Amino acid sequence: MISFEASDRLVAAAEEWGEARLEERDEAIETKVEQALLEVEHLVSGAHEVDFEVDGRTVHLEPTDALATFLERQATAKGLDESDVLALHVDLFARVFLDDEERPSNAPPT
Repeated sequence: MISFEASDRLVAAAEEWGEARLEERDEAIETKVEQALLEVEHLVSGAHEVDFEVDGRTVHLEPTDALATFLERQATAKGLDESDVLALHVDLFARVFLDDEERPSNAPPT
């Protein structure tokens, strides 16, 4: 089990997600965490499901073996904790699936 604290960026994205969909804050945070974790897990292992829990802002993930190995390698290489590496990757995907109104003119249609 790997645990980390959701970043302010992730929480803000979740709040934006929740407002747009009339979801409660906790439900929106869980949704955005799941989306971000799925993106990371899928890129590393090809998995389409994640085993996780959210307790307030604390996220607990049971990673696949492939993701656990990936995180361990990156953590060792950079002198970080595996949970910090995972938190950084998740934060990269915090705004995935949000409807950004200010899209660049050359962005593909959604």
